[in-house]
Amino acid sequence: MTPHSHIAILGAGPGGYVAAIRAAQLGARVTVVEKEKLGGVCLNWGCIPSKALLSVVELGDKLKKSDELGLVLQGSAAYDLARMVARKDKVVASLVKGIATLFKEWGIEHIIGQGTLKNERTIAVTKPDGSQVDIQADVLVIATGSSWPNLPQFPIDGRQILTSQQMLALTQVPVSLLIVGGGVEGCEFASLYSALGTQVTVVEVQSRVLPLEDEDISSVMERELKKRGVTVLTGTTVESLEQLSDTVRARFKDDSAVSVEKLLVSVGRGFNSRGIGLEQAGVRIGPRGEIPVDDRMETNQPGIYAIGDVTGKAMLAHVASTQGQVAVENILGHRRTIRYDVIPAGIFTLPEIGRVGLTEQQARERTQMSGKNPDQSVNVGRFRYGGLGKAQATGDITGFFKVIAETGTDKILGVHILGAHAADLIHEATLAMQVGATVAQVAGMIHAHPTLAEGLMEAMEDVRGSAIHAIRKKAGG
Repeated sequence: MTPHSHIAILGAGPGGYVAAIRAAQLGARVTVVEKEKLGGVCLNWGCIPSKALLSVVELGDKLKKSDELGLVLQGSAAYDLARMVARKDKVVASLVKGIATLFKEWGIEHIIGQGTLKNERTIAVTKPDGSQVDIQADVLVIATGSSWPNLPQFPIDGRQILTSQQMLALTQVPVSLLIVGGGVEGCEFASLYSALGTQVTVVEVQSRVLPLEDEDISSVMERELKKRGVTVLTGTTVESLEQLSDTVRARFKDDSAVSVEKLLVSVGRGFNSRGIGLEQAGVRIGPRGEIPVDDRMETNQPGIYAIGDVTGKAMLAHVASTQGQVAVENILGHRRTIRYDVIPAGIFTLPEIGRVGLTEQQARERTQMSGKNPDQSVNVGRFRYGGLGKAQATGDITGFFKVIAETGTDKILGVHILGAHAADLIHEATLAMQVGATVAQVAGMIHAHPTLAEGLMEAMEDVRGSAIHAIRKKAGG
């Protein structure tokens, strides 16, 4: 395609709007169709709103330590959820307005309405007033994302049984809350509402919370949740629900039960691939409802691309944004692909989690599949936050750094951090993996003192048992 090609994008979440801006930067004419607000779920009902609320709780945690830090408070501090939500809404509105401004500056046409593919080059749009318009373009990009689950056993009513979107709009703190699903979202909400004073119960069908994370991360996070008063039930499920006038009673597999004021359904998301005209355009849908794409983000139908959650790859906002750039750059003649093996992720629990690459279990399983001895082929380095001067000075001593490396090659296979600013700190490890830096090279890089980043350096050194501030090399490391 030439730089003057017309690209139509269906969806304006973190994938769609970034793709639109990048395409416009490269000279394309761009039309974006979106039925909801610019920024999608991440900006309006997910990543940003939850972090805006959690930031207040983080401040509250600091204030609880004020006496031991030498800060004398006159009177007591209390959370005002209504004011927290009002501030959250202002933050979101400002960022949505920012995207609209960027669209205007880059000459991107924004059409509000429900879009469906009419054929392989046309999007039919039904506007809020009922009128219809067809958008014809040289290339189509599908960026419809994912949506909250619709599970018969958990009938979401917006009053007692809620999605995360509805939880983020509450202005009164519930007395009690059952969170079904102990994954990333469930643990973030458990951190938030337990701090606000809600009696929180988390139920997870797997044997541990955060089942996709490294086992050491899961273990410490479960401990931290319990320290906050959260009841954690793993290896079980909700067998039945009874909705009463002011409570929901959930009965579990072992016949125990709990009655709560609110229930949050946090058990996965569905791909928004149905009802958008993919059949008419000849686009194939995968077995899970995802849209399969090649490394250029193109579907089986030439000239139709897909990005973001709907592709079934890593369901993260920053992955969607990168996929958006990859798609339009390939459309406009700039060859680019995405590496899915080096994707950082941040989990905004209290404390935070940052990770990139393989877990220890995945690394050992991979070496075993290749015929190697997993105990001899994988080395692990660890370092505690409490061993850092910066962490001691600021009072942020909870947490650890963990590095997984390949024996012999010194290749970094994965890094996991739990503690203050973990989601920021993980990017040094990500860059190291991206450029192929070894454990020794990262360990040998001078790190400023006193900083939390020194913990990553020490964990890298610990891979070979040479961490300066570690008392001893831990068994199994």
